[in-house]
Amino acid sequence: MKVAVLGAGVVGVSTAWFLACDGHEVEVIDRACGPARETSFANGGQISVSQSEPWAYPGAPLQILRWLGREDSPLLFRPRLDPAQWRWMAGFLRECLPGRFDRNMRQMLALGKYSRDTFAELRQTLGLRYDNLERGIVTLIASQQGLDEAAATCRVMQGYGVQKRVVSREELLDIEPALSPVAGQLAGGTYCPDDESGCVHLFTAQLAQHAAARGVRFRFNTRINALEADGDRVSGVSVTDEDGQYRTVRADAYVLALGSYSPLLARTVGLSLPVYPTKGYSATVPLADEAQAPLVSITDEDYKIVLTRLGSTLRIAGTAELAGYSTHLNPARCQALIRRARVLVPEACAHWDQASFWSGLRPSTPGNVPLIGRSRLANLYLNTGHGTLGLTEGPGSGKALAERMAGRQLPFAFGFTG
Repeated sequence: MKVAVLGAGVVGVSTAWFLACDGHEVEVIDRACGPARETSFANGGQISVSQSEPWAYPGAPLQILRWLGREDSPLLFRPRLDPAQWRWMAGFLRECLPGRFDRNMRQMLALGKYSRDTFAELRQTLGLRYDNLERGIVTLIASQQGLDEAAATCRVMQGYGVQKRVVSREELLDIEPALSPVAGQLAGGTYCPDDESGCVHLFTAQLAQHAAARGVRFRFNTRINALEADGDRVSGVSVTDEDGQYRTVRADAYVLALGSYSPLLARTVGLSLPVYPTKGYSATVPLADEAQAPLVSITDEDYKIVLTRLGSTLRIAGTAELAGYSTHLNPARCQALIRRARVLVPEACAHWDQASFWSGLRPSTPGNVPLIGRSRLANLYLNTGHGTLGLTEGPGSGKALAERMAGRQLPFAFGFTG
């Protein structure tokens, strides 16, 4: 087939690669000047199967109420006169039910493991290098109650083959000595040695180069205006090329992989997708002393931020802001990242004032399970809704969709059917 993939982030490029491997003629369309220039540009850098816990869990509503009114809170909710925002919040509350939480986590874990195997496959076959480290991920926990709760989650994950375990404060420091300045504030943590880290932008850009060499056509600086439908099929995509001319791109099949912007385009053919943007922030700071910088990626459970070493820089990322499609940088939230990082690894970076800040819109579903499969339009496929796990799940999602489009059975259970 000829397939038009809409979106050149990690999900779209991964989808294009695996479709090309199946022999399809693939064209990728994106408004940016190159691959991975928006949400796939500067995230936390974690390939974190062990973090596959839905935001929607039974205790989430009470926790969100505690955070209301705090400008630097891990989750900031800005109510808007936006029906999509309120529908998403209603869906989020439904997904907090215990039965839904368990189902969602099972699917996220299965997809995450499949995607981690896909990373290994791509590294081996293509020789990709993206500041990747295979050192695992530690999660910092400040209280005994937190450790007890984490132990219960670890037991569940171990039942699904994810080797996440609780570690003492002493073992935590053995795994990552850079945490010694903050050791006295910690009760312990968790550790998953199979998790990884790496730069999403480098990974996606390199995979795009290989895809282009395999025949995938990339059409950048191209605005996607609308899908055009004819009955139960998409007949074309209205675009504006970089020369300002309106054109219609036609294909046999279309893949919607535009992240948070997917529901806006889906509406042009009458589809309503349960995806809403949650804005995340990151700061990238040059390392001063690499010997003092962490090699293991770190998740701070209480502050909901991650620290990842990417080459000669430290990436600090996190928080979630439900504020529509604004990508404006909130200085309070930017400084909250730096403030916490300076507590955790004070010697790693000498020039914290040289931090470069970024924000990206994570495409989140209420239950954190992405939409991967055919829509109710016969030739329109979805690959969106990955939330904070776009890097973790991206390559596996691309491969999974290619498998489904070829009519092959996935090696794991996944609930979305269109």
